[in-house]
Amino acid sequence: MIEEFLAMLAAERGASANTLAAYHRDLTQAQAWVGDLSRATTGELSVLERRWAELAPASAARKASALRQFYGFLVDEGARADDPSHALPRAATRRPLPKVLSHSEVATLFARAEEEAATQKPEALRLLALLELLYGSGLRATELVSLPLTAVPRDAPFLTVTGKGGSSRMVPVGMRARQALSRWLAVRPTGSKHLFPSRDGHLTRVRLHQLLKALALRAGLDPGKLSPHVLRHAFATHLLEGGADLRVLQTLLGHADIATTQIYTHVDASRLVKLVNERHPLARVSASD
Repeated sequence: MIEEFLAMLAAERGASANTLAAYHRDLTQAQAWVGDLSRATTGELSVLERRWAELAPASAARKASALRQFYGFLVDEGARADDPSHALPRAATRRPLPKVLSHSEVATLFARAEEEAATQKPEALRLLALLELLYGSGLRATELVSLPLTAVPRDAPFLTVTGKGGSSRMVPVGMRARQALSRWLAVRPTGSKHLFPSRDGHLTRVRLHQLLKALALRAGLDPGKLSPHVLRHAFATHLLEGGADLRVLQTLLGHADIATTQIYTHVDASRLVKLVNERHPLARVSASD
């Protein structure tokens, strides 16, 4: 039943390989402790609370979510008449906000990258192109490093990106990023289908992290504050601060649920208060009175 559940996630929800692997690990681990999950009772499931006691709240919540979805699937398929998942522990967890880069820190980072790119060394030109696409288009690390060469159109200012679950979207590429890409393409090694090739296929996420942290050090910034995710978050946050619509951001970031975008793109509370005071119709009526 676990295999059938995973097949459903892949076919109907477009779950990624990483998601399927995580669900498989969580379910098979629980089954090793409980026995046949498809026949487990509420009493048998209750032992998981003790097993998960040392886990971080987010990890326990993820495992419980996998089991709840599994039992929902069993009920839908008629494999069970009851859903015992109410016996699972409920960990109160709050999704943490990513680290934030200020506008000045972003400027410092780019100044260093552009200074190095002026040497015309391929590694420096590649890094500048990577940086421009992370901050200028809000790509995920996996989306960026796995971009095929065909994703870069000759004239249109858009990239075709394959995101989570195999869904595709068009993301805009600003003039700066287009220029950085052109400079990189002029020196990029030939013979690979990937935009950012490496010896074994394409640049890895781990190597991307390493390159960014090394750049932060050279720029005099805290490397602990910089990652591909932080630059994606800076892209969203700074656009929102500039007046971008939340629905537009949802599309640009490739979020299936607007709630994810709301969590991801936090803004300064004082700016929101000012926005309500200035734009709300009742606020204008009050001011005229």
